[in-house]
Amino acid sequence: MNLKTRTAHTLKWNAIDRIATQVLYAVTGVILARLLSQEDFGLVGAVLVFQAFASLLVDSGFSYALLQRKRPSRIDYSTVLWFNLSVSTLLYILLYIAAPFIAYCFQGEQALIPLSRAMFLSFIFNASAIVQTNRLMKRMDVRMVTVSNSIGLAIGAVVGIVLAMSGYGAWAIVWQTVTLSAVKSLVLWTTQRWYPKFVFSWKSLKSFFGIGSRMMLTSFLNTLFQNIYSFFIGNRVGLAPLGYYTQSDKWSKMGVMSIYQIVTSSFLPALSDAQDDDERLRRMCSKMNRFTAYMVFPALIFLAVMATPIFHLLFGTKWDPSIILFQLLLVRGIFTVLVGLYNNYLLAKGKAKSIMWLEVLRDTVALGALGAALPFIGLSTPEHPVLGLEYLMWGQVGASAVTLAARSVAMNIQDFLKDHAPYLCQCLVIVPLMLLGKGLSDVAAVQLLCEGLIAVTAYIGINYCLGSVVQKDALNYIRKKS
Repeated sequence: MNLKTRTAHTLKWNAIDRIATQVLYAVTGVILARLLSQEDFGLVGAVLVFQAFASLLVDSGFSYALLQRKRPSRIDYSTVLWFNLSVSTLLYILLYIAAPFIAYCFQGEQALIPLSRAMFLSFIFNASAIVQTNRLMKRMDVRMVTVSNSIGLAIGAVVGIVLAMSGYGAWAIVWQTVTLSAVKSLVLWTTQRWYPKFVFSWKSLKSFFGIGSRMMLTSFLNTLFQNIYSFFIGNRVGLAPLGYYTQSDKWSKMGVMSIYQIVTSSFLPALSDAQDDDERLRRMCSKMNRFTAYMVFPALIFLAVMATPIFHLLFGTKWDPSIILFQLLLVRGIFTVLVGLYNNYLLAKGKAKSIMWLEVLRDTVALGALGAALPFIGLSTPEHPVLGLEYLMWGQVGASAVTLAARSVAMNIQDFLKDHAPYLCQCLVIVPLMLLGKGLSDVAAVQLLCEGLIAVTAYIGINYCLGSVVQKDALNYIRKKS
């Protein structure tokens, strides 16, 4: 297959992976949200703050370096694998010992000690799967990644639901997570013919260090940006508000990270193939801009508009305070996806240092916004129990917008507007029509159906009338495969 066909093939399987993952994740999430309390989700949210940073250190940015390199060798892959496993084992031991400190950070909640020690097993299993996943992504053959994710999610869902119905509370989410990572790794290792060499090359590791270290620092800052709010909410306000935030964050990420992962994992291997041809790379970037804009604006804007009927249909009114947080996180997610797309372009050219400094800019703004909102974080009223958290989310949105503005100026502001503005304007025109559809009924399912039909019909229809090349290519690819 040529590069365009391989990219389309990769996009297809990444999309299937994300859809299957989100369907399984959504079904499990709805059941667990009905069975477990806000405090249960708050406990797990507290553990996830530390797990996010530990998982980041395990990878160390080398997976980005492997994808950026044109032809990594077997020794390269083997070295990164042994490094990941060594670091993950060491970190698990350190975090096992540090579990009482984690409890201390969240108002001395002793239940966090055994929960965290069990949950941290998952990043050892994840470390063992990084290289296998990376090899498949580099070959642009991600079908088995999709299969392993789906099998892991299905088995993990069964484990989580059974434990939740048996009254195990937060342990249901913990063992669901550990089971998912263990099964995914097992499937990849039993289905792939690649096995590492029992060698460790310091020369190979050193060759990745330039890009890897900068991408690790960038990822560290990004993870800090994503998780620092959970820490302060749990530390300053309590586990119930953290539960509301964790729930909104989890459901918003189902949409945001699906698009983000499709874009980054599908496009970077193709971009790295054209890294030495500036004109070819520029054309590819423009096409990827338009494709991403075509996906991200309708998906996240329309989801934000339909947030209330979605939550009422899935949960009743139990999680209503999470709705406004969910909407703001989706808005932030638009910036997150577009920033990730531009990071791909810089990374393909080996400009990891530029990515790092732009991340520093965002986090500086984010810390300023956090400092401004922190005195008000505990504000609440009977009608609006998460008022202080809403202020906090607006700070996240602002910091992400500043970063995207800096990215677009660094690339080309005119090209940015030309590629993205048409799809954003279409969505803003469709939103009032969706709100009119919502007023046709008080039943959540009917509201969701009306809004969804109006959004999809109007968006496809407008792009058809405007002769969207992206939409034509997508439909032609689907017809060809059918």
